[in-house]
Amino acid sequence: MLFSLGAAPLAGALAGLPSLALAVQGAQAPATKAQTIIEGRDRWLFPGWESLTEDDTAGCLQALDLIRKAADKLSAADIRTVIVIAPLKARAYADKLPDGMTLSPAVKGRYAALAAHAGKIGLDMVDAEAAIATVNPTDDTTFIRADYHWSARAAEANAAATAKLLQARGLFTERTGGGTRLGKWTEEISYGDLADLLPPEKKKAVGKDHFFVRQAGNNKDLLDSAPSQVQVVGNSMVQPYLGFPQKLSNAIDSLVGLTWTFGNVGPWKTLLNYLESPAFKSAKIKALVWQFNEGQMMNGPNAATQWDAASIMAEDAWLARLDKALAR
Repeated sequence: MLFSLGAAPLAGALAGLPSLALAVQGAQAPATKAQTIIEGRDRWLFPGWESLTEDDTAGCLQALDLIRKAADKLSAADIRTVIVIAPLKARAYADKLPDGMTLSPAVKGRYAALAAHAGKIGLDMVDAEAAIATVNPTDDTTFIRADYHWSARAAEANAAATAKLLQARGLFTERTGGGTRLGKWTEEISYGDLADLLPPEKKKAVGKDHFFVRQAGNNKDLLDSAPSQVQVVGNSMVQPYLGFPQKLSNAIDSLVGLTWTFGNVGPWKTLLNYLESPAFKSAKIKALVWQFNEGQMMNGPNAATQWDAASIMAEDAWLARLDKALAR
């Protein structure tokens, strides 16, 4: 069973973590697209629903412009916005793609284009590619071989980079003793979520993955009712099993809340889920960390072929709901 913290602080919730939380549902292909799997070298798998050739850079930059509009509205409410975009697995492990399959020049350069545009419009964006490059390859890969997700060490590297960016903006610069204590690293063996989408014989041939994750730390000294000053909003890349919110809490020494949904819900509706919740109305957060997947960045809130029906709305309608939520 997957574990969701909703909008709850991490302090008292980590004790309820199951040992294996990724399970099968972590990778969710859009409902209207076939769940095709790219079978690469050395039994590496990639999501076939993320194009490696189409030039969707313009759509991605338009999405960043919309994010900037949202960040401005949040800033007016004294909330700093930082975005984290999980890079494309196929770029990180292009050498594991099947023979004859390569990324187009546009896809190769897309993340750099996103980072450059974010800088141009004044949007705080973590350099996730630089962060995952700090992961020691002798410790772990940066993405899980037969799974959609980045590894726990890559998630933690991005959380650490997020903390540094928040601190560079003058937030959480003092140690208060309110952060999550990190547990020891442990190894779990299970099928990756992409392997689970294969026919049984192929799944068996691909084999199980080694998931290096942390045990839940000892947080009994943290107050369960203490308010979070940072809220992480995203998809399964930031679920507790991979450790992003715990590492962020540890790095800024402050409680962190979490709202995450599966990728088919989409980042736009997931943000509304939090901002329209009673938890946000009663909270006094200083920062919001909003996580995206690069492979979905070209899809705005009105992307009918990408999101669940309840998540699809016009941009103006989405901004209106954002305004209403912030005005409560």
